[in-house]
Amino acid sequence: MSSIPDNLRYTKSHEWILDNGDGTVTIGITDHAQEALGDVVFVELPEVGRELDAGEEFGVIESVKAASDLYAPLGGEIVEINESLEDAPETVNESPYEDGWIIKLKLADDKALDDLLDADSYGSIADAETD
Repeated sequence: MSSIPDNLRYTKSHEWILDNGDGTVTIGITDHAQEALGDVVFVELPEVGRELDAGEEFGVIESVKAASDLYAPLGGEIVEINESLEDAPETVNESPYEDGWIIKLKLADDKALDDLLDADSYGSIADAETD
């Protein structure tokens, strides 16, 4: 199992969330998720300025194996999208926790971060799925 960064928060549906410390978060999919998907060939990104509710679908990630919907782990406004994924979707596979981020969100409620999983809790879920 690959390492799970301690500085991030996680969801059971395999998204990671980085608290940028300024009321915004960066969101992507975990290494476990990109591995399960296989080679990513397309990422459908949402519009900047769109308001999302927690749990709302905001895009699609397609691999050679399957297409999966992307869900917002938190509510807020999209302030940036990773446009480089339009030309290089494989970045999600190559660098899921750095260059392969998907969106940045201005949080509707910063306290919502407290409800997300820490690295240890997420690791238990990911490990259980690979056993």
